[in-house]
Parts: sequence; C-alpha cells; structure tokens
Amino acid sequence: MIDIRSDTVTLPTYAMRKAMAEADVGDDVYGDDPTINNLEKLTANILGKEAALFVPSGTFGNQLALFTWCQRGTEIILGEDCHIIQHEAGAASVIAGVQTRPITANKGIISASALEDRLRKQDLHAPRTSLICLENAYGGYAVPLAEMDKIRTIAKEWKIPIHLDGARIFNAALALGCEAKDIAARADSVMLCLSKGLCAPVGSMLAGKKSFIEEAKLKRKIMGGGMRQAGILGAAGIIALKEQCAKLIFDHKRAKKLSKELSKISGLTINPRDTQINLVFFSWPPAKDEKIAQRIVKIFEKHKIKINPPEKGVFRFVTHYWIGDSELDAILAASKEAFTRAKA
Repeated sequence: MIDIRSDTVTLPTYAMRKAMAEADVGDDVYGDDPTINNLEKLTANILGKEAALFVPSGTFGNQLALFTWCQRGTEIILGEDCHIIQHEAGAASVIAGVQTRPITANKGIISASALEDRLRKQDLHAPRTSLICLENAYGGYAVPLAEMDKIRTIAKEWKIPIHLDGARIFNAALALGCEAKDIAARADSVMLCLSKGLCAPVGSMLAGKKSFIEEAKLKRKIMGGGMRQAGILGAAGIIALKEQCAKLIFDHKRAKKLSKELSKISGLTINPRDTQINLVFFSWPPAKDEKIAQRIVKIFEKHKIKINPPEKGVFRFVTHYWIGDSELDAILAASKEAFTRAKA
C-alpha cells in the first residue's frame, strides 16, 4: 500500500534495522546507555543547545516541556491550531495542570501585539503566563525567523520562556534556507521528532539548557518515560539525524509537484505556493458530505493508496521517504479518478 496519511508511517531503513540489531546498550535510567548518550549529544549539537533528552514521542516531549517549565495553575499562550491544542488530547490540563490560552496564528505567525494583549501577571482573578509555545513548521508553513524574533523580544521583556514544538524543524529549516539551530536559537526548549519523515520507528528529543534537561529527567521518570536499554531505538535516531535529514529535500520537491498537478483538477482548491514543506493541503467542497468523503477514501483504497478522510472538506496528503516518483504518479492517477467520479 502507498500511504500518504502522514510522514509518521515511514518504516525504518535497512541501515536503521542493522544499527538497531547491533546497538551497544545499557540502562538509560542510570545513564549507562552509550547509544542514547551519543544520540543526546548529537541532538544538542545540531540544535545548538547544552543538552538533550530522548523521549518516547512528540506529544510526550511537548508535555514534558510544559510539565518542566510551568507551575500548576498558571497558563500558557499558544497558537489556536497548534499540535499541543489540537492533537494532544488535552494533556496540558492533566499532566502539567496548566490552562491553555490560544491565540490566532495566521500561517503559524502570532502577532506580537496580540501576544502582548494576552500575557498576564498573577492577580486575584487571573493566572500568570508561565510559557509561550511556538511551532515551526506550523502545519504546512515554515514560520520566518523574523517573526519568531518578535515573539522572542516580548518573551525576554516579560521573562517568560519559549518552548518550540519543532516536530518538523528540519522541514522548516529546509524551507527557510537556514539550519535547525537557527530556529532553535529562538526558543528556550525544543522538541523534535525522529519518527516524522526521518524513518526512525520511535522517539523524539527534547533539548535545552543543562539545568532544564536535568529537571526534565525527573519529570520524564514521573511520566513513565524512563526506559532501560533504549539504545536499540536510539540507534535508529542517530541514523535519522545523520542521514535522513538531507533527504527531506526530495519530499519537498515531490510535494510541490503533487500540489501543482492537483491544482489542474477541476473543482479542487489549492495554492501551490502554500506547499512549503512535505504537507499538501487542498479543499474539495463536495467532501463535506460524509458519504462522498468515504467514497473518495474507497476509490483511493482501490488504487492501494491510504489517505485520511477530509476535515470539513480539506484533505492532507503527505510525501515522505517511501513516496518516490512512481508512487507520486499513482497518487495523481487516483486523484484524477476520485475527484471526477466521486459525486456520480
């Protein structure tokens, strides 16, 4: 099956499987796993941070950051469509015990003036703002560094830390023409995913100052994330960072081609210039009808292609390492059939 539901569906490469089988391991809770130690040092170096920590997932990494930074009963400011709000099951209220205060983020950009209006200090009626959360890439958009700088300036004035959900930080860096560390420099803590587009089977990284990571280790233990011979997973993560990041350029090129070709199908609404990374979003109004939406999914299944059903008529196709030129041709052929016949 061709799977374009997400770039989390990528399978480990042969090199990863070999490295996992041969990984030098120890008890990571004791700090004795050499492969995990190497992965954490490598991540910190790539992001320009003092230290890093291996965690099971991106959601875990984001929630661990909130749990580490925030006092219970405080609030965090973040984009209304960001992953922490939309796709982490309300974990911020359960784990860190914080109130989320969402703000409009147009293509991932939070207005500096709107942010200043949201920030609060503790008083009898209001919780204080304890953290600002940014995301880059934000959905399918790479947020310009200049926009991050505006938020950084305000955060420094208020002495509020910034956490960056950098699940696809390497995609964002590629789109912006910079290094991942340039994006990471705008935040006090950064989470990146090893399993989104980089082919590692499991794992994410949380990075920041040494003091922050030491506190996060304790909180990771509380959350049940203290794994033992984790180097078997970490070995794949090292290859993800050393070998797979450079290959993201091909995912972007194919996404742009897919976007351009989809724009030629009558009835689809898509702006190819909005395809900045490997995520292709487009709308097809008839798919707001649930029966028609399911018909679309079934037509793709007939072509041995897995897609997610649309959300309010909006589809998302995701290119990744296992989507080559022949797979792209198959996706386009299925799209032409699906979006011309599904209403019949």
